[in-house]
Amino acid sequence: MAVHIRLARHGSKKRPFYRVVVTDQRNARDGRFIENVGTFDPSGAGVFQVDRARVDYWKGHGAQTSETVDRLLKRAARTAAQG
Repeated sequence: MAVHIRLARHGSKKRPFYRVVVTDQRNARDGRFIENVGTFDPSGAGVFQVDRARVDYWKGHGAQTSETVDRLLKRAARTAAQG
């Protein structure tokens, strides 16, 4: 079982809202997931909230992050270090 940390799209039409989920890569984008570890709201300020301890736990157990989630995690770490 290949575990990935990726975004699952929710919200209404033309107003997306994403959950950061841990899931088997074979599951559908918005399908079953193992754990919900955060959220991302791209509208306006682009609020990204994630439970970093759980992400580190899953990465330690072999989970791979998608390119988008990896980019969001790096941006969050950079902004946390600055302010």
